Amino acid sequence: MADRSARHPGARAEAVAAWLLALPALLLMWVMLLGPAVAVLLLSFTDWNLGEPEMGWAGIGNYLQLADDPVFWQSLRNTLIYVGVSVPMTVGLGLGAALLVESVGRGRAFYRAAYFLPVASTLLAMALVWEFMFHPTVGFVTQAFRAIGLPTTDWLQNPDTALLALAVIGIWQNLGLAMVLFVAGLQGIPRDLYEALAMDGADGAWERFRRVTWPMLGPALVFVVAIIAIRSFQVFDTVAVLTEGGPNKATEVLLHTMVQEGFRFLRTAYGAAITVVFLVFTLAITVAQTVLLDRRAHYG
Repeated sequence: MADRSARHPGARAEAVAAWLLALPALLLMWVMLLGPAVAVLLLSFTDWNLGEPEMGWAGIGNYLQLADDPVFWQSLRNTLIYVGVSVPMTVGLGLGAALLVESVGRGRAFYRAAYFLPVASTLLAMALVWEFMFHPTVGFVTQAFRAIGLPTTDWLQNPDTALLALAVIGIWQNLGLAMVLFVAGLQGIPRDLYEALAMDGADGAWERFRRVTWPMLGPALVFVVAIIAIRSFQVFDTVAVLTEGGPNKATEVLLHTMVQEGFRFLRTAYGAAITVVFLVFTLAITVAQTVLLDRRAHYG
């Protein structure tokens, strides 16, 4: 190693130049991403409330309080249920939509844009449309259930259905994103594999999907699941606009609890502790995605 610099006199200069070129990006990363995360982590170990002139060290007091807080556990449970419902449905429907769109001969660009429109729309505005659709008397969902003889309810005010109704909205919003990501994965599959499969006499749609499409979509599938799971963990808008965590905390989720504690009740340090828990879940999903993608890098 000592002789490496002697053999390559310009290596050290290149390394210094590389660090200097990367320095603005590193500083921006610290200012915009890592710095605030570290600040929130440190704040969660204090007893500071918004507006107070002094800040004291509380250690793990906020986390011990979280462990005894039934509202926190309810919000965590609701968040996990929301993710458990919305992610599989979004991924499954997104894959189906991608396969259908790619099989269309004409108008493919139109269908892609139509499916992606909910992702680009303002969810706060669309929440008002969904509020009308879930209306207990004149809403489209209620009318549809009545037309096929199924029982109806006040979807957003019934504790048994409110969280599922919000999950339906989340599925509708993220479906287009999952479809676009799967379309990118489908377009990356070599056509030669399908031709080779046809030469082997297995050219049916199911055989093409089972033997080629599904195995080759492995990395894309892991990426889509991770992205949709992170977006589902971030559910807040629909809760804040449509239910405000009700009825009876049936739709209380982590981000809504954090905002309530940190900005409505001004318990800033306690809200920071909830944020750290949220960041831990998000980091766990990201790490799992990285590990799984690395394992499936060769489409094994």
